[in-house]
Amino acid sequence: MITEAIILAGGLGTRLRDTVPGLPKSMAPVAGQPFLKYVIAYYRKQGIEKFIFSLGYKHKVIEDFLLKECSDLDYSSVIEEEPLGTGGAIYKAVNEVTSSNVLVLNGDTFFQIDLERLSAFHVSNKSDCTLCLKEMNNTDRYGIVEISADARIQSFKEKRFYETALINGGVYALNADNFLKEKFPQKFSFENDYFEKLYRERRMFGIVQDGYFIDIGIPEDYKKAQQDFKSFA
Repeated sequence: MITEAIILAGGLGTRLRDTVPGLPKSMAPVAGQPFLKYVIAYYRKQGIEKFIFSLGYKHKVIEDFLLKECSDLDYSSVIEEEPLGTGGAIYKAVNEVTSSNVLVLNGDTFFQIDLERLSAFHVSNKSDCTLCLKEMNNTDRYGIVEISADARIQSFKEKRFYETALINGGVYALNADNFLKEKFPQKFSFENDYFEKLYRERRMFGIVQDGYFIDIGIPEDYKKAQQDFKSFA
């Protein structure tokens, strides 16, 4: 069972900046609470015992929140002094991981995955990285992932309209030991330089999860979250 998680919460949040000025995306208020609070609470219930926060933009806001609101949380923070890209941020955070496998997720996305199922699937397949996929309609906002009959990653497709397709839900089970053996520049894209370049050579799988999913990175979904999360508040 995976018990450690990296939460990426260092993005600039440019699309939300007019709506939520002066805050990292993950700290945007949703139904009266910082969005990050819902993410942490859900994954604690799923069995995550230790969190590693990858921080950058306005990192002190998140650090203050963790200090005041999450005093009983087992966590550490890794701060990007300059943007390292999604890959560089994850690589830096993975160095803090003490287990063989770690969950990686985004602080501005809420995806209700079944962690026990994901962990069992990831370990049984000896996967380097397992992507949680979500079946979506009208997918022009998201990149598409195709998997084979045995759930191996078959292709990544650029954002474009599909009536129904599997999208990358932004939650991954990652073999930390194997990932640290990879040779990457200091700054790189997890999506472009790891997934898209290496999926044919590494053991990468996709597991379809059907839980609630929302990405508050754009104003329309941020507004939708205000209603959806009233039941969580």
